[in-house]
Amino acid sequence: MAIRLSSTCTNCTQMSAGTMCELHKVSVNENYTCDHFALKAELDNDRQCLTCVRHNSDSCAHPEAAAEGMLCRSWAPITA
Repeated sequence: MAIRLSSTCTNCTQMSAGTMCELHKVSVNENYTCDHFALKAELDNDRQCLTCVRHNSDSCAHPEAAAEGMLCRSWAPITA
């Protein structure tokens, strides 16, 4: 299975710090995309418990050991 980033406003260079499209001047979210989509050329490699969607949840594989800076095989990003 190939995993790819989606062509949504969240991953577009036109997205401002909030939810505003700088090109179209409208409020958008992760469900939107358009023909002017331009992929952000940045990756966040801060993979640790505090950036894991499973941290402090029932799906955490190691709730007793989970701590800042720890990385495990069950890590999943909060955002993509």
